[in-house]
Amino acid sequence: MTLPHDGTIPSAPPTSPAPPTSPTSPAPNTPSSPSAAHEGLRAALAAAPVIAILRSTSAARFAEVTDTLRASGVRAAEFTLTTPGVLDALREYAADAPPGLALGAGTVTTPAEATAAVEAGATYLITPTTCTEVIAEAVRLDVPVLPGAYTPTEILTAWRAGATMVKLFPAATGGPEYLRAVRAPLPDIPLVPTGGIGAADAPAYLAAGATALGVGSPLVGDACEGGSLAALADRAAAFLDGIRG
Repeated sequence: MTLPHDGTIPSAPPTSPAPPTSPTSPAPNTPSSPSAAHEGLRAALAAAPVIAILRSTSAARFAEVTDTLRASGVRAAEFTLTTPGVLDALREYAADAPPGLALGAGTVTTPAEATAAVEAGATYLITPTTCTEVIAEAVRLDVPVLPGAYTPTEILTAWRAGATMVKLFPAATGGPEYLRAVRAPLPDIPLVPTGGIGAADAPAYLAAGATALGVGSPLVGDACEGGSLAALADRAAAFLDGIRG
């Protein structure tokens, strides 16, 4: 190497910065070998795209209500953890659950609740918010998880954390048009709008791209508090007839 006349050693020429890596779109969160729980929820929602939400001051009637819903064509039920005695009711029902029913636990807010619900017999989990630690626990337990989210940022965060589907909640504040707007930039994320969805507007949510609907009081009514099971069966049949056209 020839040195400059002043005897200094020249510094190495600057190197070009590495080209930036381009972000990749999130891949669908489908297990390579779906578990029975994943297959069961998918089949239930294919048969009827409705998750019935059971929430009450007591879980004493959850079994009868679930049986009535299933006989009417609803194939997915959510036992909410805010209901007193719900884990015992879940365990008892799951021990002899009818075939073709996806039995889930809702309002799951901690990993401990997620584990307890699955141990009691829940085959999928639903959260009210984007609880990434609950999503991680569901992935570890190999059960589907539907975390609650509303904004596009929350929806994408839940999906990238491992959500099976994302519960758009509370859906009624934006309605079907908000669902349609969110799906435009995030078309590959399956959304399940929940909250305030009645029989009259249910078809519009499905037309806007909903994978399924989470429905509580507009469907279940007062059945969990001792209301008529015959009326529940009529509501369920009418609800399904409406979304099937």
